[in-house]
Amino acid sequence: MIIIAAVDNKNGLMFNHRRQSQDKILREKILEITAKSKLWVNHYTEKQFADMGRCPQLNIDDNLLNEAAPGEYCFIENDHLQKSEPWIEKIILFKWNRNYPGDFFFDIDVTSNHWILQESKDFPGSSHEKITMEVYRHA
Repeated sequence: MIIIAAVDNKNGLMFNHRRQSQDKILREKILEITAKSKLWVNHYTEKQFADMGRCPQLNIDDNLLNEAAPGEYCFIENDHLQKSEPWIEKIILFKWNRNYPGDFFFDIDVTSNHWILQESKDFPGSSHEKITMEVYRHA
């Protein structure tokens, strides 16, 4: 499976059971990346795509990390990943390039020897001047 997550400078995902931030252009980019595959989200994350029109690749399941097949995408916001790491082929991190309050964090260390940075590029968002997309592959 391929993991997608949006994190702050400290790898924060959420604060007080709410996502730290969201961005319409980021969601469009996620839909573009996943257009020819399945995009798994849980019921919490599904709400981000409510105003995006038809999203045929969207699959909603709170057990997404056990349902996604190789090559399929999981956009996570409030899931722990460490136990699923052996099945993760690639990680796509979208970085807000900001410090937000956080109490729930992305729990895979992409700076470890298990992951190799394959690509990094910046793009402007709708609510963030710069969002950085980093793509890591399993070493």
